[in-house]
Amino acid sequence: MFDKRIFLSVFLSLFFLSTAYALEIEIKGGYQRANPIAIVPFSWDQSNQVPVDIAKVIRSDLSRSGLFSPLKLNQLPERPAHSEEVDFSRWKNTNAEQLVIGVITSVGQKKYAVVFQLLDIFSGQEIIAYRYTVEEKNLRRLAHQISDKIYEELIHSRGAFDTLIAYVVVNNNIDPKKRVYTLAIADSDGFGEKIILKSKKPIMSPAWSPNGKRLAYVSFEKNRSVIYVQELKTGQRKAIAQFKGINSAPRWSPDGRRLAMTLSKDGNSEIYVMYLASGVLQRITNHYGIDTEPAWAPDGQALVFTSDRAGKPQIYQVGINQHGRVGHPERLTYKGDYNSRASFSPDGLQLVFVSRQAGHYRVAVIDLETRQIQVLTRSKLDESPSFAPNGKIVLYATELRGRGILEAVVVDGSHSPQRLRVLSGDVREPAWSPYRSQ
Repeated sequence: MFDKRIFLSVFLSLFFLSTAYALEIEIKGGYQRANPIAIVPFSWDQSNQVPVDIAKVIRSDLSRSGLFSPLKLNQLPERPAHSEEVDFSRWKNTNAEQLVIGVITSVGQKKYAVVFQLLDIFSGQEIIAYRYTVEEKNLRRLAHQISDKIYEELIHSRGAFDTLIAYVVVNNNIDPKKRVYTLAIADSDGFGEKIILKSKKPIMSPAWSPNGKRLAYVSFEKNRSVIYVQELKTGQRKAIAQFKGINSAPRWSPDGRRLAMTLSKDGNSEIYVMYLASGVLQRITNHYGIDTEPAWAPDGQALVFTSDRAGKPQIYQVGINQHGRVGHPERLTYKGDYNSRASFSPDGLQLVFVSRQAGHYRVAVIDLETRQIQVLTRSKLDESPSFAPNGKIVLYATELRGRGILEAVVVDGSHSPQRLRVLSGDVREPAWSPYRSQ
């Protein structure tokens, strides 16, 4: 039997600290089978600097997906703004298959019209074209929405650039009294950061509500673990679990009415479900082993969780029907002596989790039908994997030269991970949001 105190410390005490800074994207390596695409800087009708370089945002988004390889600016043979200006014969000498062009026009006080076209270089035909009118504050989000349109048209799958991520950042101050823990959210590319909570005590396990309007998280500001739910728009929050012992690992049900969590109020670490409208608790597991880290199936009819009931941390699944009846837990992972922190893909066909491989903790996925496991990363200390809402990319925390960073990897493992980093401090506990409402 492994040391349970060490197992619990992974989920209750592993924090990496820093003041909050905008995240940056850093490409770690090249891609195989990436689609070459040309994205021309959008035309701008003013003499001053364009408020947002929309083409740059699109270029970064598509590159980050791992499925596109945008041409560098010095590789563009011309910079047209309209389709009638394009000399397709010149573009056929590049490796690009599609061409993105656009125009930004000022139409009022901090208000802009944006037109973009996606063109097929070999046929010379327009694939899609859209026109938008937005306020300046929404230009960067519009760029992500355009990236989604391009992705969806060419990949035939919904994009996830117009989404958010939550994460915890902590400063590296040697003096524990000067450490600051920050819970923040940002766009999927790390820009537009907003601070949700700052504390001198640890913050962990942020979890998005299904409508993206609330976060559940654990805070130690009362010198013990307490689960809070916070409204993002108003900042109002409520402590919903502050029982004696452990209160940790909150995860929303798909309908937003329940919150799964880990509690030790009855003496041992067990999985519970709280009905948020009434505060009523339902105990899901009852075992002398440590049960923790629950996560819901997309249909709300099952939970996966981590348990050491077989001697080492492994992933289990338990059914919960529409009447709240709980089934018998089923073990899902057998390969390896450490598998934990699982969550479902949006289609419910896979789980992403942390698996110990040759002494290193790496991100892996398991096909729930075949039970085949694929390891996606090659780093040493990965944790907190989170699916993008389209199920194509996994965001996770890892360590580089003793510092916490975030990376993202394509789920099929065909491309190198990409790094999201802060300018100072450590960042951990990432969680990818659901799709945003328009």
